Amino acid sequence: MEAKEMRGKTEAELKEELLTLRREQFNLRMQRATGQMARPDQFSKVRKDIARLKTVLAEKTRSEAKDKA
Repeated sequence: MEAKEMRGKTEAELKEELLTLRREQFNLRMQRATGQMARPDQFSKVRKDIARLKTVLAEKTRSEAKDKA
């Protein structure tokens, strides 16, 4: 998912997406540990999506705090 798409979502939707990505990351980690991982590149993609999502959430939080001040 691109950052543009993420910026169009609400904070609640972003938090739900973050939870989904973390679950997927956990499942991929378990697959790697048991040797059942079919696509090793998927792990890094999920990590980057999580980082992107956390960045957008931080931007939204800062802009809301700035607007209140």
